[in-house]
Amino acid sequence: MAGTKEIKRRIKSVKNTKKITKAMELVAASKMKRAVSSTLASRLYAGYSSEILSSIAKNIEENYHPLFTEREKKGEEKKNVLLVLITSNRGLCGAYNAQVIKKTIAFLKSQNINLEVVSVGKKGDVAMRRLGINVIASFTDLSDKISLSEILPISKLTIDEYTLLHYDKILVAYTDFVSALTQRPNIKQILPVSKMKVQELIDNLEKDKSGEKAEDKKVNYLIEGDMETLIGSLAEKITRMQIYQMFLESNASEQSSRMIAMKNASDASGEMIDDLTLMFNKARQSNITREISEISAGMASVS
Repeated sequence: MAGTKEIKRRIKSVKNTKKITKAMELVAASKMKRAVSSTLASRLYAGYSSEILSSIAKNIEENYHPLFTEREKKGEEKKNVLLVLITSNRGLCGAYNAQVIKKTIAFLKSQNINLEVVSVGKKGDVAMRRLGINVIASFTDLSDKISLSEILPISKLTIDEYTLLHYDKILVAYTDFVSALTQRPNIKQILPVSKMKVQELIDNLEKDKSGEKAEDKKVNYLIEGDMETLIGSLAEKITRMQIYQMFLESNASEQSSRMIAMKNASDASGEMIDDLTLMFNKARQSNITREISEISAGMASVS
């Protein structure tokens, strides 16, 4: 059994660690509250904007704009796919990074494609480079409070790359925020804009509290002017909106996962302190018992 001095030193060390994890838990809880609020507020906007786009897009042809055009490869030729991978810059957030990276690797193994990556966050960038996947761009300076202006360079890059015919599909690997305890990794196609995908997005966003789909609110819009220009502008805006929403979902998931991880670490530290305190008391009691035995033996030998 370790000596009492060593045990006291370990108890002090664990208490200091607990103070740090508790502080990080409180900071993450504050950031999570703000991130979740932004995410939920943006979902409403995403629903309305998607409703407008789908109401117009259901009556147009794919050739109205390049962002609506599905590109097929001949024979066994592989499709060129660009994946935007959203992770964090820091660790200590549970399985948040591992889940979305694992989802990406599983997707890559299941698809016969030429994949290149735009990494957001240092963790994803390191993982993709380690696997030998070509990373064409890396963004590691996004703030915890994500704004639309920070997302514009990423959305512009993806839209431009698809418009210039460099890729046949644009995907985003991110983490859906479900609750503080549940975050779900997901991979979604954002380009080409699919009428079916837009409808699925609306069906997911327009659910009432009972989990049933809300009533159909489609509107027949009267369009004046150049319809092709309008459709192209809407397609780009809805794509930016989707990317922004995915970043908000990922940010809320990251802060929730970090808060839970730090709470678990604080709880584990408390349990360790209790175990070490019990060990310390046993060691001290053993020392006292040994000293009493030595004194009794000495008195017996003198008498």
